[in-house]
Order: sequence, then structure tokens, then C-alpha cells
Amino acid sequence: MNEQVKADAAASEECGCAPTPAERRAFWPSAKVTRRGAITVGALSAITLTAFGITAGSNAALAEPGYPSWDDVQRAKANEAAKGAEITRIEGLIQTLTQQAAAAEQAARVAGDEYYAAQQAYFEAADRADTLQTQADEQAKIADESSRKAGQVATQLYRTGGDQAALELFLSKSSDGADDLLSRLGSMDKLLEYNRTVADTAAAARDSAQHLSDQAKSARDERDRLQKIAEDKMVKAQAASDAAQAALDEKQNNLQTLQTQLVALKDTTTATVAGYQQGEAVRKAREAAEAEARRKAAEEAAKNNPGGGGGGGGGGSGSGAWRRPSGGRITSYYGRRNVQCTTGYCSSREHGGIDIANGCGAPIYAAHSGTVDFAGYNGGYGNYTRINHGGGIGTGYGHQSQFAVRRGQYVNAGQVIGYAGNTGNSFGCHLHFEVYVNGSRVDPYPFMTARGAL
Repeated sequence: MNEQVKADAAASEECGCAPTPAERRAFWPSAKVTRRGAITVGALSAITLTAFGITAGSNAALAEPGYPSWDDVQRAKANEAAKGAEITRIEGLIQTLTQQAAAAEQAARVAGDEYYAAQQAYFEAADRADTLQTQADEQAKIADESSRKAGQVATQLYRTGGDQAALELFLSKSSDGADDLLSRLGSMDKLLEYNRTVADTAAAARDSAQHLSDQAKSARDERDRLQKIAEDKMVKAQAASDAAQAALDEKQNNLQTLQTQLVALKDTTTATVAGYQQGEAVRKAREAAEAEARRKAAEEAAKNNPGGGGGGGGGGSGSGAWRRPSGGRITSYYGRRNVQCTTGYCSSREHGGIDIANGCGAPIYAAHSGTVDFAGYNGGYGNYTRINHGGGIGTGYGHQSQFAVRRGQYVNAGQVIGYAGNTGNSFGCHLHFEVYVNGSRVDPYPFMTARGAL
């Protein structure tokens, strides 16, 4: 590298920006790193300016369709009228990129909020249906037990022979015999009264069981209706999240370059366009290397903390190939809890999962192998991933700062799927982890403990 390139590279170290996703796809086909969906990052070899096809004095065109190339900028800078037009064009592109990304992000939030509301309504309906069915089963059990007791009493009365005892009392000439018979008849009356009570209890329990069963069926019908709505909202929220990501990628791919081109056009000093271009290359190469370093650090953290204990990493071994979804300690358990409030938001009293805190940016791991059926913004969950493990089992991961998987992707147990954050209804960086059995939320702690993963 000649002295001029070294000087340009050193001067641009302060810019602090990164290779865009489009450029990463172009120069490293095996690598893809985005805020919402990095799949893998290919190993980077030594990065030099020539990796971008740029050398000192080169004006290689790297523009995507519809965007100015550095050759365009070079030509416009040589002509005052053309320069003014190119400045106007680039300023318009910057404004459009910013507006489109903001609009897409807002649309994703609206769709995500609708999905969240529909999903919570479904969970409540599922809980109600389960509760009613449990109550119906309990009443049916009482009815069965009462009927069994009534049958036992009736059998005892039959064996004792109540009518025969009354006849013996009528014919008895002995006062002792009469007293004995009266005692027997009194016991029979008590048995009969008890039997009537037990029979009434059985009948009432049977009626209650039937009524609750009818209610449970209606609740299940409502649950199923709400589930369809929630699934429809999920599809729309995923599409909106994908669109927002595409707009964000478009902005990240081009905004910094456009801004640098704008500065180059407006610059009245002797600095060359080639110098700005080279600075862009250095910036992008440096950020690609930083992204690769972060990926390797996450991998090393997972390897060095195989058990995923209280303060360690996650993703460690567990029986049945289940894994702890994150390191750190559990800060909130499933079920009723104290309500916390901050400006404009209060936590729910019923907590549908467990919270695991291991610091901002801590890796989040797939608790079990399966297919990602949602990875996007989901209202109170913030950035949320749901994995379908098959057999009616699923897991959910909320409040992520970034995604590392996309919808439809198959993941292995212990694979990094995202990073802990503070998105959605959250009071600090952590993972909100849920477990679903046949669509209903269950307590993750005993479920995961039974599988050796907590």
C-alpha cells in the first residue's frame, strides 16, 4: 500500500461505519449479516482495498441500480451545473430512503401490535377453555365418587333387610329384642338419609359437570376462532417486518455512501473523489471485520459455557437435546407477580413465561431443534422469535435486540437465534422465554427442568 493510501485509510478510521448487507452479499457470497436476520457470516480473509476493486486513483462503479456511482460523482464534480443537479438528486435519494424506512418501520409496528393483541386474546381464551374443562372434570369426578358411595349404601341396606327388620319388631314380644330392632331401624333411617344426600350431591355434580363441559366447548370454539385470527395477524406482521427490514437494508446499503458522495460533491478543497471512495472502502472493511469478530466471540462464549448455569452462557447440553435458552439468572417466573409500572406502561400481573437476564447483547439460543415460524416485531414482546419443534411443542423468545435467524429457517438446539435486548414492554435487557403445548402457554421452568435444560 503506498503512502497516499495509508494516509487516506488513517484519516477515514474516524468515520465509524460498516459494509452494507448488499456489499457483503456481493463480495462474500457466503456471508449475510443484518440487524434482523443474519444467517451465517463467512470467515473473512485479509481485507484490503482491492477486495472492493478499488485502488488509488480508481473510480470503479459500485452503485446499485438507481443510485449514483463514484464515476457519476467524479463527472458531476467536473461541471458546476452537473454538480448542482447531482447534489439535488442525492439529497432527494437520502430523503426518500429515510422516509421509506420510517414508514415501513411504522407499518411493522402497527401490524406487530395487532398480532400481539390477537395472540394475547387467544392465550386468554385457551386458558379459559382449559380452566373450564378442568372444573368440569373435577365435578364429574365428584359425581362419580358420590354415585359410587350411594351404591355402596344401597347395597348395605339391601343386605341388612330393612322390611324384614320392621316385621320382626312388630311381632316381637321381648323388650330387649324390640330395643335392638329399633336401633337397627334407626341406623337404617340414617343410612337412607345419608344415601339421599349423597345421591343429591351426585346429581348436582353431574349437572354442574355437564354445564361446565358445555361452557368449555364454547370456550374452545372461541379459542379456535381467535387462534385463526392470531395466525392471520402473525402472517401480516411477518410480512410487514420483512418489508421494514428490506427498507432498512436499502437504507443501510446506500445511505452512508450517498452522504459521503454528497460531501465529496460539496467539497471545495483539493481532496479527490478517489480519496473519499477509498475511505468508504476502509470503513466498510473495518465494520465487516468487527461483525465477524462479534460472531466469533458469541461462538466462543457458547463453547466456554457449555452448562449454561446461573451466570454462564446458554446453549449447553440437556437431556433429550434440549438447551438452556440463555445464560444468567431467572429474574421473574411464570404465573402471578407484582405489577411494575413506568411511564406509559405497566407489566402484566399474569406472567406467561420466565425472564432470564444475562446482559444486553447476550446470545439467545434455540431451546430445541425446529423451524422458525415467526421472527419479527410483536407488540409487547418487541423483537420476537417463535420456533415450532413439532409434536405440538413450541417456544417463544421476546425482547431481542437483534435477530440471527429468519422465518422458515431450520435451527438446531443450542444455535444462536438472536441477542438479548430491551424491545417491547420491557424494563431492561433480558430474554422473555415461553413454552407452548398445543398452542397454550405452560410454565417453562418445570417443563425445561424435566428435560435437564434449566
